[in-house]
Amino acid sequence: MKRFLCLLLPIAITIVFTKTVEAQGSDISGNWSGKLSLPTGKLELIFKISQADGKYDVKMDVPLQGAANIEGEITTKGDSIEMNIPTIRGNYTGKFVSADSITGKWQQNGLSLNLNLKKAGEVAEPKRPQTPVPPYPYLSEEVEYTHPGTGLKLAGTLTLPWNEKNYPAVVLITGTGAQDRDETILGHKPFAVIADYLTRHGIAVLRVDDRGVGGSEGDILSSTSQELATDALAGVYFLKSRKEINPKEIGLIGHSEGGLIAPMAATSSNDVAFIVLLAAPGITGEQVLYEQNDLSLKAEGMPDFSIQQNKMVQKLMFDVLKNEPDEGKAAEQLRTKLTQGMYAGMNDGLKRQVDDQIAYVNSRWFRYFLTYDPQPTLARVKCPVLALNGSKDVQVPTSNLSKIYGAITSGGNTQVDTLRFEAHNHLFQHCTSGATSEYAQIEETIDPEVLKSISDWILKTVN
Repeated sequence: MKRFLCLLLPIAITIVFTKTVEAQGSDISGNWSGKLSLPTGKLELIFKISQADGKYDVKMDVPLQGAANIEGEITTKGDSIEMNIPTIRGNYTGKFVSADSITGKWQQNGLSLNLNLKKAGEVAEPKRPQTPVPPYPYLSEEVEYTHPGTGLKLAGTLTLPWNEKNYPAVVLITGTGAQDRDETILGHKPFAVIADYLTRHGIAVLRVDDRGVGGSEGDILSSTSQELATDALAGVYFLKSRKEINPKEIGLIGHSEGGLIAPMAATSSNDVAFIVLLAAPGITGEQVLYEQNDLSLKAEGMPDFSIQQNKMVQKLMFDVLKNEPDEGKAAEQLRTKLTQGMYAGMNDGLKRQVDDQIAYVNSRWFRYFLTYDPQPTLARVKCPVLALNGSKDVQVPTSNLSKIYGAITSGGNTQVDTLRFEAHNHLFQHCTSGATSEYAQIEETIDPEVLKSISDWILKTVN
C-alpha cells in the first residue's frame, strides 16, 4: 500500500524579490537545484534544463522520492522564468538574480512555498546495487497471455532457471495502485530483485504489469481486489501451460495488497500450491488505514494534533462511503464535507486536489478495499502459507502477523509459518524509523536474509 489519505492545507507565502538580471541572451541550460521547507524536513527539487534548436526543455527530479525525468514546460521572458510540470500539477515561477541563481516559489495542490534555485553539477543516479542487470545466469522471456474470463491482455516477464525441467514457480502480485511488473517504487525494483534471487535458486518467476500499466490492458481503479485475484490465477494457468514447470508446484507471492489478494486466489483454485504473504493485511482496509495514518505520520515527525486531524478527515470520508452506495451522491457529500461548503470559492489547485481525492476514495477498488475483511478468506486457505513482516512497517504494521496466523489456523490449517524481521520497513529494507520518506534514501532494496527465507521455505515446501 503506497498511497496515503492525507489532507494538505494551503500555506500562503509572500515572496520578496531582490535584484534581478536578464535571462534573455544567456544560456540557462544545466541543472538547477533548490530545497522546499516542509513540516517533515527539506525536499530537494532539481530542474534539468536543456536547449535544442533554440528552444528550452525541462525535466524535474525529486531524488528523495525516487522521481526522475518528469516532463515539463518552460518559458522565459526578460528576467522571469516559469516551469510547469503538468503530470503532478506543479508550477515554478521565479526571477534571475544572477547567472546561476533564481529566486521564486513552487505551487502545487494549493501550496505556495519559497523555492530558490542554484546552478548545480551533474545529478547522481540513486544507488540500487541489488537491481539485476544482464547478462543473467538464467532465461528471461517477455510474455503475453489473455485473461480467460475478461479477455484482457496481460504482459510480463518470465524468468526460468537454465537447463532444468519440472521446477517450481511463483506468480508475483503487486501492492496497491497501478504498479509495473517490477513493482517499481522510488527507484527500487523489488519484484525484479525477488525474481532474480528465486530464479538463481531454481524457482521460475512470473511478474506481470498491473491492469492498465505497461503491456497489460484494463483499469486498476475500476477493478476490485477480488477481480484482481483472477489476474493472479490467469498467471497460474499460463504457467501450467509451460512444459518447463511442474504444474503441481505453482505458488503466489503477494506484497501488501497483493498479500490480501493471494488468499482470495488460493481459495478459488486447487492449482495454487502455496502462498507467501509479504506485509499483508489481516484486518479490514479501514482498520489498516487508521493504523497507517497514526504510524506513518508519527514516523515523519508530524505532531499529534495533525495526526488526529487527518484521522478525522479519514473517518469523515469513510463514513460517507459506507453509508452512501451511489457514487454520484457520495461525491457531492464528500465535496461538501471536505471543503465545509466552500468548494466554489476555492482556487483551481485546491479544487483539483479535492476532486482527485474524491475520485480515488470513491472508486470501485477503494470502496471494496475499505470494508473487505480478510479473516473469513484466510480461514479457508488450505495450502501452506508463509507470512512475513517488518517490525518497523508503518503501512501494514507487524501486528497483522498474529491476525493472519490466527485466522488461518482457525480453519484447521496448521501449515503456516510467520517471520518477523527486526528493524525492517514495508519494503523489507533495514531502516531507522520505518518512515516512507526513508525508502528512497536506503540503497538496499530488500534484505538478502528475507530473500533467502522466502527461497528456502518454498524449496522446503515443494520437496
